[in-house]
Amino acid sequence: MIFLPTTKHNKIRSYLFYYIFAKNFSMKIFISLIVSFILLTAAAAPVLSQPAKQPASPAPSAKIQWIDMKELADLNAKKPKKVFVDMYTSWCGWCKKMDQSTFINPVIVDYMNKNYYAVKFNAERKDEVEFKGKKYVNANPSGGRSSHQLAQLMLNNRMSYPSFVFLDENMDMITVVPGYRKAPEFEAIMHFIAEDAYKTKSWEQFRATFKGSAKE
Repeated sequence: MIFLPTTKHNKIRSYLFYYIFAKNFSMKIFISLIVSFILLTAAAAPVLSQPAKQPASPAPSAKIQWIDMKELADLNAKKPKKVFVDMYTSWCGWCKKMDQSTFINPVIVDYMNKNYYAVKFNAERKDEVEFKGKKYVNANPSGGRSSHQLAQLMLNNRMSYPSFVFLDENMDMITVVPGYRKAPEFEAIMHFIAEDAYKTKSWEQFRATFKGSAKE
């Protein structure tokens, strides 16, 4: 004889089945959540344990190592190099423009510091300056825009500003370049002198083939 359970028995079995299934299912979910939490915590631990990186401080901008004419003789006696003289005045607008653009270009700064002694010379300075064993003065120091004798000598009395004087390792005159120059052109001029190309080539020949890296 086959036993057929009553409706009451069916309900009891259904409740029992639901209870067992729900309990097991909830336990599986709970265990899965615990395992996931442990894995996530373990993965995040190395990151959390590392100290936060501090933003790097910006490196100070490189600058041309300007010197005064009074320092030049001693430095050149120890290590001869070509000399660059920035002949300027306090009222010269294009001189200030050179300082604010070309003379802060990193390509110009790096090459100048490696290959030249760079001299700042106020063409209207009032004090006495010694150069190559001879003393030079400003003949009218109280006068307006009175030029210094050494500036007159170096610029051959062509008093325009800015003007850039290039001297060789013996501090003898190579050339004078007048007027404001943008970084790409000024880079070529520096190489033309420093590499002694001026001895064998014209400026036009050198400029035509020179490939620089300075940007405006």
